[in-house]
Amino acid sequence: MALLKITELNKTYPNGTRALVDVTLELSKGMFGLLGPNGAGKSSLMRTLATLQEADSGTAFLDDIDMLNDPQAVRKALGYLPQEFGVYPRITATQLLDHVATLKGINNRRERNELVNYLLQKVNLYEQRNKSVKGFSGGMKQRVGIAQALIGNPRLIIVDEPTAGLDPGERNRFHNLLAEVGEEVIVILSTHIVDDVRELCTNMAIMNLGRIVYQGKPSDALASLDGKVWRKTIERSDKSAYQAKYNVISDKMVAGKPQIHILSESDPGDGFTSVAPNLEDVFFTTIHSEVA
Repeated sequence: MALLKITELNKTYPNGTRALVDVTLELSKGMFGLLGPNGAGKSSLMRTLATLQEADSGTAFLDDIDMLNDPQAVRKALGYLPQEFGVYPRITATQLLDHVATLKGINNRRERNELVNYLLQKVNLYEQRNKSVKGFSGGMKQRVGIAQALIGNPRLIIVDEPTAGLDPGERNRFHNLLAEVGEEVIVILSTHIVDDVRELCTNMAIMNLGRIVYQGKPSDALASLDGKVWRKTIERSDKSAYQAKYNVISDKMVAGKPQIHILSESDPGDGFTSVAPNLEDVFFTTIHSEVA
């Protein structure tokens, strides 16, 4: 079984930003969600693991591969779908996957053809195989991205913000594809979209300001807030007063009015209703407590 072990990884950029601060994680086969706000350090961690930048200190091993000191071995075992998956103008899906397969060392033309056709069928793009990728929808481009990430039988697949900008139908198709892929290898899903982690991942970590501030099962995180989350719909003009009086962990507009969630060990009264916690509550509670 593949095992990824990251220990006390640190990265500080020349401008002084501490992007990674003593990051320690241990992952095995399956879907792992890395959740955090924009700027939390998720992409810095993904880029470091993908050998696109060097860490200042720490270690990372994928089974017996020293990821920080043997980038060539990492690239042979890695599938990577970056946040911005660029494509060449006018290249078709078949040509793109054939090119990536060649770069990954699959030199036999017949073997490449069979692999490319298999992957296009797997991501449900075989009928569009001879069309320009540049003209594909966002969801179709992401499926091509997963197809290229699967070339070479990777042990680790990293997908960085994969569903940002996708419509609900494309997002669901992409989720189904990721779930299938995650049955065979380690998949790290880096995202700021809470629902992506809730729907796909059995294990997760929350990252903020370069640090891992929570690691565990989503179900355990939810259980830790059971009975402590309360909801109320308020007037927009009253938001500041409620924020001053209560530990407001989130607010969102529902039917034109703010609906707030607060954290309280006991019934706060004042018209609040107890609600089952969701992963968004876990996320905001963790982020707020870390900043505080």
